[in-house]
Amino acid sequence: MPKQTFFNLPNEKRETLIRAAKTEFSRVPLYEASIANIVKEADIPRGSFYQYFEDKNDLYFYLLDKQGNDLWERFLSDLEKHDGNIMMALSDLYRSILNMTDDEKESDFFRNVFLNMNYRTEESFKHNVDYHDFRQHFIHLKGLIDTEKLNLLNEEDLFHIFQITITLMFQNIIVKFAHNLSSEEALKNFTLQLNLIKRGVLKKDA
Repeated sequence: MPKQTFFNLPNEKRETLIRAAKTEFSRVPLYEASIANIVKEADIPRGSFYQYFEDKNDLYFYLLDKQGNDLWERFLSDLEKHDGNIMMALSDLYRSILNMTDDEKESDFFRNVFLNMNYRTEESFKHNVDYHDFRQHFIHLKGLIDTEKLNLLNEEDLFHIFQITITLMFQNIIVKFAHNLSSEEALKNFTLQLNLIKRGVLKKDA
């Protein structure tokens, strides 16, 4: 997390530093990124950078955590829009991620993020990856999700369905970038996989 001195900055200076970071992380993946390039682009002394962040990883995962928070809020909004239909909300969330990765100004950044994804990166996007943390939000979710339409035994089932589906989303975005698929092709693949989850794999008498 950023140090408090970062949050004490005027909004314009914070945004300038974030834009500079995204420029660098769009140019190269995290492991190749240079703090020197970031501070040069942001027009700040190198020493000032360390007043705001521990290192480049700290800044990078702050950006991803922020994006994960935004996606979580969007997911909750989609749940309300679809009257608690979690599958429709997840489909909308995937479309939002596709739109985000297709944005001309953001596409190189997200290409580097997804093609170099690891556990920590995925955790940032999932936002509530830990079951204990997820349970803290379940009371809110329970009021939004129409559980009557779901074949679930308990809230742990809901957690795992959410985890499986989000993992499918990320895998499809990785494949999209790795094979230069269009968003339409990526959406088609994800929809097929989501429908398999909805139907289940085994026949009722199996």
